[in-house]
Amino acid sequence: MSAAATADNAAAEKPKSKKLLFIILGVVLVALLGAGAALFLLMKNTADDDHDDDDAPVAAQAPSRPRTPPVFLPLENMVVNLADAGGNRFAQIGITLQLQDSKTGDDMKTYMPSIRSAILMLISQRSSDEVLQVEGKTRLSRDIIREISDIMGYEYEDEEGERSNRRRRAPPNPVQAVLFSSFIVQ
Repeated sequence: MSAAATADNAAAEKPKSKKLLFIILGVVLVALLGAGAALFLLMKNTADDDHDDDDAPVAAQAPSRPRTPPVFLPLENMVVNLADAGGNRFAQIGITLQLQDSKTGDDMKTYMPSIRSAILMLISQRSSDEVLQVEGKTRLSRDIIREISDIMGYEYEDEEGERSNRRRRAPPNPVQAVLFSSFIVQ
């Protein structure tokens, strides 16, 4: 009996060993799959982070930044009598022009006496009530751009949104804005 019992025990242990072997292999296989999945996700996240660091700021800044930074051309302060009754009001105005590029600034320096004269004439036609209001300053800014465009031969939009046709093939207007650095009315 002892030989038969030993044979039964050996037979009984073999299926247990195979069961245990399959369980261990299953656990190891699940652990390897989990480790592989974790490694894949970590590598993917790291690649996304590296990719985001390179592209996100460029993509976010690309629409808001112009291709080249604007050039600012400050004009000398101007003192102008205003068109008020009695003629005793005047304005001291500091203007800086925002231009598309430095070449435009160099070109404008050639025409600066004509540009300053046109700006002085525009301001002298305004009353103190007009230039003290935001709408008046905005209108003055548009009129200054229009006058500079006429002098320099650039295309501009009038108040109705139509483009000027002074020249058949006028270059686009590189004057982007008129900035008031000081505005004193007395």
